[in-house]
Amino acid sequence: MLKRSELKSFLDYKVEQYNSPEFIVTDPIQIPHKFSKKEDIEIAGYLTATISWGNRKSILTNANSLLERMDFDPYNFVLNHTKEDLNNLDNFVHRTFNSLDLQYFILSLQNIYKNHGGLETVFSNHAEKDSLQKAIHEFKNIFFELQHLPRTQKHVSDPLKNSAAKRINMFLRWMVRKDSKGVDFGIWEKVQPNQLSCPLDVHSGNTARKLGLLKRKQNDAKALLELDLSLRKLDALDPVKYDFALFGLGVFEKY
Repeated sequence: MLKRSELKSFLDYKVEQYNSPEFIVTDPIQIPHKFSKKEDIEIAGYLTATISWGNRKSILTNANSLLERMDFDPYNFVLNHTKEDLNNLDNFVHRTFNSLDLQYFILSLQNIYKNHGGLETVFSNHAEKDSLQKAIHEFKNIFFELQHLPRTQKHVSDPLKNSAAKRINMFLRWMVRKDSKGVDFGIWEKVQPNQLSCPLDVHSGNTARKLGLLKRKQNDAKALLELDLSLRKLDALDPVKYDFALFGLGVFEKY
């Protein structure tokens, strides 16, 4: 087992290797990178993160299809869509996320921007000093305050129900992390990188266990807290930069 100083040096090196524009080409983050307006980036990012599970090629194809149906103008579509516009979303499907779920997501995002100050405000209003997990829980409550099908709720995770909430934590990393590498956007000012949690999935989880950063076997909220504490010991201000190292080692190097 590596000493902490050796582990930090190794992971810092891997962050430098993978946190670069080349990473964008293979990652779902390429979808919000098509946009320059803050709200377009947020909405494209959130919808892309929502369907970011399963085959990567399928994720990218379906995220592009989703935005094409919104005329690649997501903020305008969310705010000003008509009932006929929502029909453009018919037949959309990514695994278990279908057009009925997507139509509700559009209506809910409209409600959030019109009545709650937008996505950044919802998360920042409920953020804790060193965590956004309670904020994700409160976000889910707000997200589903309109009338909706029960089936759609499964597409927004809740850390207070012991979910690792991988996709929302990934979205938050995209919006909040600030560096000069050009991958994450860093467009949210009211939330800081030290409040983020690592997007925990099978790849990052297995790598973290091999490196001694995580002992818990399940990838759940308890494991996420354990991993958060380990990563904060390596970098208290920007712990989630190590997502690049854990993910890169797991996916690209089969560590």
